[in-house]
Parts: sequence; structure tokens; C-alpha cells
Amino acid sequence: MSEYNNFNTNEALDWDSEISAESSFTLLPEGEYPFTVITFERGYHNGSQKLPPCHKAELKIEIDGGEKGKVTVNHNLFVHRKCEGLLCEFFLSIGQKKHGEPLKMNWPAVPGTTGRCKVGIREYNGNQYNEIKKFLEPAAPTGQTKFTAGNF
Repeated sequence: MSEYNNFNTNEALDWDSEISAESSFTLLPEGEYPFTVITFERGYHNGSQKLPPCHKAELKIEIDGGEKGKVTVNHNLFVHRKCEGLLCEFFLSIGQKKHGEPLKMNWPAVPGTTGRCKVGIREYNGNQYNEIKKFLEPAAPTGQTKFTAGNF
């Protein structure tokens, strides 16, 4: 984490406060990276053309780009049946869900979990930012092959 993250970002400063946390911005190239969920907060989506009002999980996720550096992104997961596949993808990625088994989502256990994700780049107001395009399943243990129906 950057030096900036060692400070309380919710702390108001006085006019004569001492400051030292210089800003540095890293843009990772598109690719697959390991991540750690830093925080989870409960939020609410007021609705849009694509999705009616529903709860949302507001995640702060640190993506480890190795030598390229670490990037923290905000990612929302909408708690709605239309987004059930995306929720399953996330919980599979962090190891809480198993294929073919239902899962009662355990949100308090999400901070600190790790997984892998596909990272992309989006442009907003002329600036580029990293975003999570997809959460990836954990790799199968070495020596085991993944079962595919119809293959013998």
C-alpha cells in the first residue's frame, strides 16, 4: 500500500496541519492479477434504466500488479437476481462458493479474502482508470483436471 493509505482518510485537517503523503497513480496494463478485498460496506442502488432499486456491496479491492505496483479500485456488486451470475463469479473467486452448490452470501467474511481477477482500463472524463472486468475461478490444484461433461 502507498504511504497515503497509512493515514486516516476520513480525518479533517487543520489549516496549519503537517502533510507528507504525496499522491502517486499507477495504471496497470490489462491482464489477470491477484487481488485482496480491503473493505466491504453495505450500500443501496436507487435504480436505473438497467436495474431496479436494490442493495449493493461497495468493495474496495487492492490489485497486486507485482513490479508494476498495487492499485486500489472501488467495485460495486448489486444484490439482485439480475446480477446473480456476477455474485456467484465473485464468491467462486474468493473461495466461498463451490460449483453446483447454493451459497448463503457471507458478507462479513469478505474483507481480507483473496482471489484473481481480469483487469481492464476504462476512460472517464479524459482520464484512464483500472476496473475489474471479471472475477476468475481459483486454479485447479496441480495434477487434477477439470471435469467437462461429454469428454472422456
